[in-house]
This record gives sequence, C-alpha cells and structure tokens, in this order.
Amino acid sequence: MRKIIQAAATFAMLVSPAFALDTVNVPKGNYTIDPTHTQVIFAVTHMGLSTFYGRLGAVTGTLSFDPAAPEQSALNVAIDMSTIDTHVPKLDSELTGGFFNAAKFPTATFKATQIVKTGDHTGTVTGDLTIKGVTKPVTLNVTFNGGRDSPIPFQPYRIGFDATGTVKRSDFGLTNTFWSGFVSDDITLAIEAELELQK
Repeated sequence: MRKIIQAAATFAMLVSPAFALDTVNVPKGNYTIDPTHTQVIFAVTHMGLSTFYGRLGAVTGTLSFDPAAPEQSALNVAIDMSTIDTHVPKLDSELTGGFFNAAKFPTATFKATQIVKTGDHTGTVTGDLTIKGVTKPVTLNVTFNGGRDSPIPFQPYRIGFDATGTVKRSDFGLTNTFWSGFVSDDITLAIEAELELQK
C-alpha cells in the first residue's frame, strides 16, 4: 500500500509541477519562444461596424531574463509575415502579397529597448518594431502569467506572458490597397507567449 501511495505522489508531482507566479522564483537564464504556444492576433475596425481579427505567422525569438531585475532583460522577436490567417483566403493572399510584400520582407521584428516593471506581475516593454523595412517605437503592456517546471515530456522549465499594444498602419506605410480606407488606422495587437529555458 505504501508503494502505491508513493507512486501516486510521484505521479502527482509530474502532472502538477510547481507553479511560480512571482518572478523572483523563476530561474534566471536564456529563454526561447515556443512557436506552438505563442501567437500574435491583430484586430482592426471595419467601416466602424465591427472588429475584424487575424493571426500573424509563427513567432520565434529569445529572452535573456533576470527575475531579480526584469528591466535588465533583453528581448528579440521575429514574426513570419508569409503566413497570415484571417479565415478569408483571398484576403490572406492580399496581405502576404502586395500589402506586407512578404516575398521581399518575410519577417517583422521587435527588439526591446526599455523594460519597466509597473506592478507585481505587470510591466511595459518598449521596443523597435520593424515592418516592411520601416522601424518605429512601440510600447506593449505586459502581464507575467507565471513559470513552472513542465511535466514529462514537455520539459524544460517555461514561463508565460500576455501583452497588448496598438500600432498605426500609416506609421509603417501600410496604406497601399484600395480597402485600407475601410479599416481603422489603429491596429490592436494581442500577444500570448510561452518561452522555454535553455540549458
């Protein structure tokens, strides 16, 4: 009976790994973005009548994370612009084609230039966003969702963040199509990200 209890306890530890909401308890180190658990959703207002959503392509990147001094962390991100999903195939083709010109500019990039902690689990990340060869500063509001040891076989240790922000299409010259006059200049971004600790 004792062996059964011990086995059950071991299994519980594997499927219910330790969870850390406070960044102080998160390991310092270099993390890489997990593209399978990371996404960038964009939203625009269509003719002032509805909010239209789409998803950008795979996200990759690195985070050098110091839990004792988050403001000293370094973040670099790349977004695949050749695959965009709006559930409207014709629009997807127009966006990756002439609008973003993914053939010439296959990736958008974001490099953090300033990180500010605003609360126990919140902060702002300001950085240089480059789309279609144009670079502009953008500030994201970020929430730290926690970190945990991943159960087998989903190791290693991982951390998660949510972020939101707004960019203007016109800042990046994204006005080169007839329908751009029917959608808002402001584009709202919603970002969900998980990152894995590199050993």
